[in-house]
Amino acid sequence: MTARLADIAAQAGVSEATVSRVLNGKPGVAAGTRESVLAALDVLGYERPVRLKQRSAGLVGLITPELDNPIFPAFAQVIAQALTRQGYTPVLATQTPGGSTEDELTEMLVARGVSGIIYVSGLHADTTADTGRYDRLRAQGVPHVLINGFSPHVKAPFVSPDDRTAMEQAVTHLTALGHRRIGLALGPKRFVPVQRKTAGFLTAVHERLGLGEEAAREFIQHSLYTLEGGQAAATALLDRGCTAVICASDMMALGAIRAARARGLTVPGDLSVVGYDDSPLIAFTDPPLTTIRQPVPAMGQAAVRALLEEIDGTPAPHSEFVFMPELVVRGSTASAPR
Repeated sequence: MTARLADIAAQAGVSEATVSRVLNGKPGVAAGTRESVLAALDVLGYERPVRLKQRSAGLVGLITPELDNPIFPAFAQVIAQALTRQGYTPVLATQTPGGSTEDELTEMLVARGVSGIIYVSGLHADTTADTGRYDRLRAQGVPHVLINGFSPHVKAPFVSPDDRTAMEQAVTHLTALGHRRIGLALGPKRFVPVQRKTAGFLTAVHERLGLGEEAAREFIQHSLYTLEGGQAAATALLDRGCTAVICASDMMALGAIRAARARGLTVPGDLSVVGYDDSPLIAFTDPPLTTIRQPVPAMGQAAVRALLEEIDGTPAPHSEFVFMPELVVRGSTASAPR
């Protein structure tokens, strides 16, 4: 037991006496310190004593798209941790091609008596989808919060990154490196984040390069949010003479790098590539990817706070909480080729 106490104390950065007080359920330990000790238990793989296991305050559903794109597991982890700290049990429901739809997953969660639901990049982001499904959910008394994709027709809290500012950051970075033919690789036009990125890109290239909207739209290519989609979009943009490509996801950016290499080009020597998300492990690609970091921890925690306020009977404002992205410069961008 002494060795275990020492390990936990070292991991948590507290004394063995403090660890002992927490494990024995004694008072006099600050909430933050207690949380650090419990986190250390989890990290080191020790089982929590029965007296320390929280009773569930209820189930909360989390509906995400497929988990192939690492940004969605990142959101799931942040949201699940925040819910667990508040005593709730997260239930992850994932949409997969050919699998359950968002409506089917929602119905399943409601049938299990969830206290609320958080949607990540769901149908709320699709401008062609019927938003009545969220009105019906509210009528059933199920609080919900929506991440990435604002709709003025849905009376619920929204959490989003500032896509327009993200494009301004990327274009400013690339023009400072001397690039004049900058392409934008995006997903389908019907999605709100795509429309916002397009608007931000058009404004930025007009301000930085003097390009009118018609000329700038020649450098926008819509595809799928996949590695293959990024490769197809980048191939089309290379045909138009682009020396740099901004991608709407890190997965698309990896596809753009593949497109360049398929032509015998180097990244960043012949083509600079900027991603979007700063997904886990993306700093360790070849080359390490310059990308726009989506503030996932802050966004996930804000979504949980807004949902819990709704659950507690204090509805959060039916508006959008917008978070500032950050350009992370690595090795996939360089000066424009001569």
